[in-house]
Amino acid sequence: MARTDAEILGREDVNDLDAILELTNTDMDEAIHVVKNNADSIFTWDYERSRVPLMKLYEKAKTSMWNGETDLDWTIEVDNEKLARENPLTPTVEGIADLGIDLSGTVLATWNNDDWVKFEIERINWSLSQFMHGEQGALVCTAKIVETVPWIDAKYYAATQVMDEARHVEVFAKYLDTKLDGHYAINHHLKMLLDDIVEDSRWDMTYLGMQIMVEGLALAAFGMAHQTTGDPLLKQLLRYVMSDEARHVAFGVLTLKEYYEGLTSAELLDRQEFAFEAAVRMRDRFLQQEVWERLGVPVRDAIRVFKQDDPEIKNQDPFQQLLFSKIVPNCKKLGLLDANDGWLRKRFDTLGVTQFEDWADTSEEYELLDAVAEDRAS
Repeated sequence: MARTDAEILGREDVNDLDAILELTNTDMDEAIHVVKNNADSIFTWDYERSRVPLMKLYEKAKTSMWNGETDLDWTIEVDNEKLARENPLTPTVEGIADLGIDLSGTVLATWNNDDWVKFEIERINWSLSQFMHGEQGALVCTAKIVETVPWIDAKYYAATQVMDEARHVEVFAKYLDTKLDGHYAINHHLKMLLDDIVEDSRWDMTYLGMQIMVEGLALAAFGMAHQTTGDPLLKQLLRYVMSDEARHVAFGVLTLKEYYEGLTSAELLDRQEFAFEAAVRMRDRFLQQEVWERLGVPVRDAIRVFKQDDPEIKNQDPFQQLLFSKIVPNCKKLGLLDANDGWLRKRFDTLGVTQFEDWADTSEEYELLDAVAEDRAS
């Protein structure tokens, strides 16, 4: 029997703003975070390589490695204020007025264009910080997959991803420390999700939570950031990270498709509920409350201003919706969207993201995203 949304999320209404904002990181200076790993470490003495798609993916990974120190030009100077002023997505006083957004009665009513430039700089810092924390989550989870997955082909590929994720954490950390002013602490909603993924004892849930949900959203987010940034260093960094991420998500799809075909309806429902919870946690973190707090803006004021046509916190922002463009088709390919009378489809409908179901799943498109091979060939 399916659990209620309240049992899954800890709140009755998925869009309850007060409940969402109550969950904040209360230990911003935390350096070490311990999570109980309940999984068994599995050896396999069967070394036969029988899963051709995973063999192909493994070979691709071996030839697509890159070095964050030597393949990126760290001598490039980054003028964050100039980039923010030139970014067409940076809000302006004139642009907000043209959209008919009413700032009266809020701190934002006194902001000038310099304030909005500062907001954009902080927003970029916050976004890249969360990317970095998520990449460390992927590092830990993929190391766990090496330990827990029972197939030798999957262990081989997961080992290459551990190296990929270490490189991603390294380059994001270096960019934040040398080109920006350090980083934000991890958002609490992201932290909760990573904790849930690590704590679950089942190896396929690590795949589902990290490879399909977290990495799937990250792949879409990296693509959007790559399109909008004017910084050539960040653009190149994101191109290379996206090449790796596409393989990582494909790894999840290729592995889970085989495994999920043998699960019962009850077992699939458990996975559907987990996917829904993960989707909501990731959506909630995009309220970027830490940015507003750092800038001295009451979070509820900011959300009210930019959600005037919809006072509830629904995923109406087309940019936020697009972040789910990799997750939904992959869930469909795994059979999760329509199992159990379309349970997950109905939940994705409430988030406004089901329209992506027929977009290409990542197991088909990862070969198209290989910036490393393209650059070497040229």
